[in-house]
Amino acid sequence: MADEEQFTVRNGGNAEYSSKDLQHLSDLEHVRERPGMYIGDTTLRGLHHLVYEVVDNSIDEAMAGYATTVTVSVNADGSVTVEDDGRGIPVERHEQLSEQMDRDVSTLEGVMTVLKFGGKFAKGAYQTSGGLHGVGVTVVNFLSEWCEVEVYRDGHAYHQEYERGIPGGDVR
Repeated sequence: MADEEQFTVRNGGNAEYSSKDLQHLSDLEHVRERPGMYIGDTTLRGLHHLVYEVVDNSIDEAMAGYATTVTVSVNADGSVTVEDDGRGIPVERHEQLSEQMDRDVSTLEGVMTVLKFGGKFAKGAYQTSGGLHGVGVTVVNFLSEWCEVEVYRDGHAYHQEYERGIPGGDVR
């Protein structure tokens, strides 16, 4: 049997450890504080991961038979636009989120601002899917300086803007 080694770890932290030393971060704060946990790293590779997350959602729509075209454009300002002709993110009020947040919350806002909220959990919504299953586009929004979403459903165009992950207003 190998010799047992005794060791002590001291990291210079406070010897007293109480509830005052613990804090809760919102989803937005956690993603912005620890982006590598969600996208691997914060280099160019991480930026590409963010683009893949959005593209994966469009590909999921195509693989499910609801979209026939996916277009990715790199814009002159360095931003990226991803478009598809799929069903579009639902925009109506989401009952569960509205009750939890004690205000009216659209499904679109939930998709863009709530981790672990999406259509890839329920059986039947998607038979196959890529991405991070409920955090992808939310993380993209949280790590972006700004984000604009346009949704076309039932003959109407809907729009919402975000700055650093925070909605700039209601869905219009």
